[in-house]
Order: sequence, then C-alpha cells, then structure tokens
Amino acid sequence: MLRIATTHTMARYKLPAVITAFSRRYPAVSIQLHQGAPAQLAQMVENGDVEMAIATESMHLFEELATVPCYRWGRGVVVPHGHPLLDCQPLAMADLARYPLITYVFGFTGSSKMDKAFGRHGLSPRIVLTATDSDIIKHYVRLGMGVGVIATSAFDEADRESLVCLNIDHLIASSTAHVCLRRHAHLRDYMYDFIHLYAPHVSRETVQLALLNQSLPTSAATLPWL
Repeated sequence: MLRIATTHTMARYKLPAVITAFSRRYPAVSIQLHQGAPAQLAQMVENGDVEMAIATESMHLFEELATVPCYRWGRGVVVPHGHPLLDCQPLAMADLARYPLITYVFGFTGSSKMDKAFGRHGLSPRIVLTATDSDIIKHYVRLGMGVGVIATSAFDEADRESLVCLNIDHLIASSTAHVCLRRHAHLRDYMYDFIHLYAPHVSRETVQLALLNQSLPTSAATLPWL
C-alpha cells in the first residue's frame, strides 16, 4: 500500500495521470489518498500515517521532514465571461483590489504570497470567501460572489464554457510543489517510481540526498512548471 497526503488541487488535477500510470505498473499496490491543509499534511507524514505528502506552500511546517522541490506553479484570476477585468491589460494589483476575492485558505497553496503582493503596492485584498478546494472557488465565482484566485493548473477545458482565467505570474511570485518524506525513511522501489512518475526530472539520487538531510543546489527558476 502507498499512502499519500496532498491538497485537493493536486489530487484533482495533477495526480490522476500519475496514479493511473503507477497502477498499471504496480497493480498489486493499492493507493490511499488523504487530503488536507498544509499543517495536516505535515502531521500525517511525521506521524507515519502516510509515506509521503505532496505539498505546495507553507514549507516552514515541513522543516522536520525531507523535502524535494519538484515544480513551480503560478496563479490565475478566474472571472465569468464579460467581466470588466478582461479589459484590464496588463492586469495590475490595483485592478484586483477593486473586487471581492475568493481564494485559498490562508497558508494554503500560497495565499500568503498574494497578501505580500498586495502589501508591496500598499493595498489590502478584500477576501469574501476562502476554501481549500479549487472547484469550490470556481463555483462561487460562477454564482457572482467575487473574483477567484486559483492555481492555473486547476483551470481546465471544461471551465472555459463559463469562465476565463487570466495569468497573473507577473503580479504574484510563483510557488513550489514539494514531495515531503520522513527523514532517513526507507523507501521501497515502487515509492521511488511513484516520485519519478510525478516528477520525471527528479532523480533517485536527489531523493536519497533529501532523506539524509542533504540536498543538491536547486533554484526554483530551474524547475519546470506544474
């Protein structure tokens, strides 16, 4: 059995293809997915409730764990067709500040970076709703409650019928997705293979160094986009 803790966005948008490929390769290994906020993910790994977590932000919560940076990811502003923000080119923080925002729970998938981006411009976001689920955010945007800020990877083809996603990488710094493990843990071969399927550019050596509380020098700018 392979037990993995992760966020809704990762479980819904990135991992299906990975899990499908893994299950074909290891049909005898069952997978358990556990979803939660960053603090919950870290606790599950520390307690041994899961073998690994795939976490995207609040890395101070994972300082006691081995962490392997895998991808960088950006954010998008989600609005209905015809929304006034579609006429704002290029989009600015002041434009976003004019509207009620719907986004992730604080400390969850990088909302703190959004707060810092507003702060650099002397602005305060008017957040009317927070959620841990990207699909919930998009649903409330469709209901007209506000403008959504989500991971761009959580916007798919089916959303285009009712929504538009505006890239805001020029406004808010990208975040990094990590695989998090217990230090000095013994990983079975299929666990290394799962990590490789998730992040083919991450070598077994990189994972082993992280387990030993070492790391290869990695710049976030060199990581591929999620």
